[in-house]
Amino acid sequence: MSVLILCVGLVSSFSAAGAADPGAGKTLFQQNCASCHAVHKKVTGPALAGVEDRWADKKLLHNWIRNSSAVIASGDKYANDLFNQYNKLPMTPFPALKDEDIDNILAYINSVPVPGKGNNNGGPETGAAPKEDGGNSLLFGIITLILAIVAVILMQINSNLNKLASEKEGHENPEPVPFYKNKAYIALCIVLLFVVGGYFTIQGAIGLGRQQDYMPEQPIFYSHKVHAGINQINCLYCHSSAEKSKHAMIPSENVCMNCHKAISEYTGPDLFTAEGKKVNGTAEIQKLYDHVGWDPAAGKYTKPGQPIEWTKIHNLPDHVYFNHSQHVKAGQVQCQTCHGEIQNMDEVHQFADLSMGWCVNCHRTTKVQFVENNYYSIFEKLHNDIRDKKLSGDDVTVEMLGGTECQKCHY
Repeated sequence: MSVLILCVGLVSSFSAAGAADPGAGKTLFQQNCASCHAVHKKVTGPALAGVEDRWADKKLLHNWIRNSSAVIASGDKYANDLFNQYNKLPMTPFPALKDEDIDNILAYINSVPVPGKGNNNGGPETGAAPKEDGGNSLLFGIITLILAIVAVILMQINSNLNKLASEKEGHENPEPVPFYKNKAYIALCIVLLFVVGGYFTIQGAIGLGRQQDYMPEQPIFYSHKVHAGINQINCLYCHSSAEKSKHAMIPSENVCMNCHKAISEYTGPDLFTAEGKKVNGTAEIQKLYDHVGWDPAAGKYTKPGQPIEWTKIHNLPDHVYFNHSQHVKAGQVQCQTCHGEIQNMDEVHQFADLSMGWCVNCHRTTKVQFVENNYYSIFEKLHNDIRDKKLSGDDVTVEMLGGTECQKCHY
């Protein structure tokens, strides 16, 4: 028993000293960083791949993320060069991020593969979300297995030594009870089976109805990477009601035809499905013409149009209320926070699990532009606290506005 307790203690100590969690970092990245940064692509700010190597001191990088203006004022050369390179636009401060949070974000950044690599189908990675890096879980598993083997060996040695000592002293040793007849072992196995079975049953029940990574095949291959990424079409051009109403709206065919009356041939980079099959972009445009009844040669509509039956991807339960305008307009939440790096997706998949825990965690950590946004003028107490300097206007979270109350989403 002493050996077992020692082994458990060693495993616990190894786990406690574990590396940063890229899974938690992914959530923090989407909530705080994705609006200005991508991992392997320059957006408003620089690409973040290899960011740790560009800073001489990791502590200085932490300080930069929390308050870039203070680091610039300290005279650091790299910080000032970076500030000047990006037109002297200061980085948004994140004073609430702890060292652990920043390390988790950095771990996630390091776990994201370079686009186009790692796909054995001959084409770029187009659909699947980046896989989470297991961190040191494999190492912990190997250590646990080794310690378990050592524990069994030591227990066997201890048993043999006791037997030899008893024989030397002339004591009679009864035959040991076989493992499969030992009541203590049988009871322990039953308890373990109940615990493991209960865990997987609960996890399965919690996941009922969720469809993270769901990527259905659409009637027309529409690439967000081509439209929102390469051609930089604003999300609100197609989903115009996202900041005005509850629903983001699937654009009608006439919105597509605003451009495709003139663009009848695809000349961009090669397109691939998630399975690696090459897609003929011009043929997909022709499918649009067939649906709307457009004759590109004649330059006019020649037959009645038919609606495109798109397959809905993001579905919430009927008892959940979600309003796009409240998040996009009032909360200034970026599309990527919920939908992932949509500008890099050829085929759209459900990025987040859209669970209650995921939403509540976002409400607890997401800060709002409280002072500058007229939508929050009704919160008199918080405004008085900010006026009396009891609270900073940059520290108001959705939770402080009642964002974790049940009736906000369920009524």
